[in-house]
Formats: sequence, structure tokens, C-alpha cells
Amino acid sequence: MAELAESIAADIQTALDKDQLELPSLPEVALRIREEAESEFVSAVSLAKEVGDDPGLAAQLVRIANSPMFRATRSIDDLSQAISRLGVDYSANMVTGLAMQNMFQATTEFVDNRLRDVWKNSTEVAAWSSILCKRYTRLRPDQATLAGLTHSIGILPILSWVEENDSLIRDSMTLDRVIESIHPTIGGMILRHWNFADDIVVVPEHYQDDQHQANEVDYVDIVCAANWLLHRDTDKSISEHKWSGASSLQRIGFDPEMDELELEGLVEQVNEVKNAFH
Repeated sequence: MAELAESIAADIQTALDKDQLELPSLPEVALRIREEAESEFVSAVSLAKEVGDDPGLAAQLVRIANSPMFRATRSIDDLSQAISRLGVDYSANMVTGLAMQNMFQATTEFVDNRLRDVWKNSTEVAAWSSILCKRYTRLRPDQATLAGLTHSIGILPILSWVEENDSLIRDSMTLDRVIESIHPTIGGMILRHWNFADDIVVVPEHYQDDQHQANEVDYVDIVCAANWLLHRDTDKSISEHKWSGASSLQRIGFDPEMDELELEGLVEQVNEVKNAFH
């Protein structure tokens, strides 16, 4: 099985090197919104005009603005007001992430189920990333959320390749080995292709590296810690988890020996953020 996984990973890497592996494009609506957000003339009204072209995204953005994580005292139902509350950059990053959900679909049941699992995991990591960023760092929570949503984006082309070569992979364990081997490299390439900021581009490439070193806390640390918290063993104390990510936890200031009540409070906040993606 290991040899088969290595062979398939090598085939995908070769296709990548020869530009034969099609990288996904950022959804058109996300491109328009990011372009408008970067305009020197952008305003809540002008951005609302772009977001409003997609009623589903507009409704989700209003729901985020009214969510408990913003502790607003007054409910709003106007998209421009929602963007004013969230800020242009935050709104643009949220819409970018939300628009990606439509990319996580396939025609075969096996691949479609895997894509849905990837999206579910990404939203949970994004929710943890947002809370950890806001509570422990001075980095931007919207960027941390986007980093969480895109940290596994490299899996998409792999699953597309699998869909076209389904006779080669017949079990989940082999597929897991292939994904683990090459999705970080592909993820970094996709985010560069999308012209994302450098501090987000490096996240897919390094979030699984528990030896990641940085002079100060960065989004790699946040997403690494978010993954660690999401996948911690429920029957062990946090500090005993096999993937400790100790250096990242130390840099963000998270205490692995946090008492259960405090951890439950964090989980409640994470669930509030996660619900905004559905």
C-alpha cells in the first residue's frame, strides 16, 4: 500500500511539474469582491453592490455580522450595514472563504464525500483559528480565518485527479497517504496562483510541521494550534496529544494544561464562529 501511494504521489507530482495538473481557480464572485476591496475608492456601499449579486453570500455575511462573536447589541438586516460593522477587509476575506464552498463538490460519491469532509474540517479549523487569533495574538482574525479555510486547499486537485483515475485508488488509506505526501506543496502553489498574501501562502506548506520556527507568532502557528485542538484526543489531557505542536502553542501563549471549564468556554466561542459558515 505504501509503495502504491508513493507511486501515485509521484505521478501527481510529475503532472504538477509539467503543468498538466489543473489548479482550481478562485470563484468569479470572490475575484470581483477582492478586486473591489483593493480599490482606493472602495466603500461599504460599493462592496455591498458586488456581494449582493450573490444572495446566498450576502445572507451569510449579514448572519456573520449578527453572530454572537461580534457581541452586537442591535440586529441588522442591511448588507451595507453588515459590511460597515465587519469592515471591508474582514468582509472581503469572509466572502472569499464562503465562496470557496462551491469548489468542494464532485461527481462521484467517493470523491464528493471526501471533499465534503475536507470542507467541514476546514471550517472547523477556521473557527478555531479565528478564536485563537483574537484571544492570544495581535494578528488579524479575518486573515487567520481565511488561512484556516484554505490550509487544505491542495487536496482539491488531488481528488480531481483521483476522480479521473479512480481505478488506481480503491481504498481510503492509500488516498490518505497520497494526500499527506503532496497536498502541502500543491496548496502553496494554489494560493500563490490566487495572489494571496505571503503569510497565508506558507500556511498549507508548514502547518503540519511541529518543528516550525518563527521569530514571532504567525498564521502557521495559529492554524497548527487550531488543528491540534480540533483533533486532540478526548480521552487524554491536551498536553499528551501525539501531535503536540508545542512550539506553535508556546508562541501564541496557549496553555496545554488549561482547565476544562476554560476550554469549554473556548469551544463555545468556536462553535459560534463555525455556525456562521453553514
